[in-house]
Amino acid sequence: MGSPEEARKPDTQRLGPVLRRRDQVQPGTTDQRLLDTEGDSEWVHTDPWRVMRIQSEFVEGFGALAELPSAISVFGSARTPVDSPDYESGVRIGRALVDAGFAVITGGGPGAMEAANKGAREAKGVSVGLGIELPFEQGLNPHVDIGVNFRYFFVRKTMFVKYAQGFVVLPGGLGTLDELFEALTLVQTRKVTRFPIVLFGTRYWSGLIDWLRDTVVAQGKASEKDLLLFHVTDDVDEAVALVTKETGK
Repeated sequence: MGSPEEARKPDTQRLGPVLRRRDQVQPGTTDQRLLDTEGDSEWVHTDPWRVMRIQSEFVEGFGALAELPSAISVFGSARTPVDSPDYESGVRIGRALVDAGFAVITGGGPGAMEAANKGAREAKGVSVGLGIELPFEQGLNPHVDIGVNFRYFFVRKTMFVKYAQGFVVLPGGLGTLDELFEALTLVQTRKVTRFPIVLFGTRYWSGLIDWLRDTVVAQGKASEKDLLLFHVTDDVDEAVALVTKETGK
C-alpha cells in the first residue's frame, strides 16, 4: 500500500488554466511553490518564465514606440563600411525620410543601420534603433535617439512592422534578407496592407530578382504578381517617394 500522502493525492488538478490528471498531477500548490524559499534557481530558465520575459518585451516595445510619428524602417548590412557609397546612400535616405515627415527605424547597429540613423539625426528627426541581444555584442549606434534592446528576434520583428509604414532595404546579408522576405510574406498573405517595400541598389539586388523571376515564379512556386510587391531603384528621391506614397502624408 502507498503512503497516506499518496492516498490523498487527487486524480485531477487545476493549476490556473492548466489541467493535470493521473500521473501528471504535481505535488503542492502554485502558491506553495512560490513562497517556498528552498530549492534552486532553475525556474528562471523554464519556458513559463520565458513567456513572462517575452510579454515584458512586447510591453516595453509598445510603450516606447506607441507615440512614434509615422515611420519607415530601413534595413541593411551591419558590415557596410563608413566610407562606402552604400553608407552615404543610407545617410541620404535617412535624411530624406525625415524631410518627408517620417521617423526612421533601424536595427540600431553599425553599417547601413548607423547611416540611416545618422541621416535622420542630422535632419533633426526621430531616430530609432531596435537592437537585439547577440553573442557578438554590438550595442546601439550613437545616432539613435530612442533605443530598445530585445532578447527575442520575433518580438523585435513585430516592432519593425507594427510601427512602420514601409521598408527601405539597402544591400545587406542574411539578417537583411530575413526581414525582407518576412515583410514580403506578410504583404503577400495580406497580414499587412498598403505596405510598400523598396530595394535600394539595382546592381546588388538584380541577381536575387532574376532568380525569383526565372526560377521561383517560372517553376510555379510564386506568382508573377508577387514580383510587384516590391520596387527597385538607385535614386534616393524615388526610393522615398515610393515608400511613402501610400501613407497619405
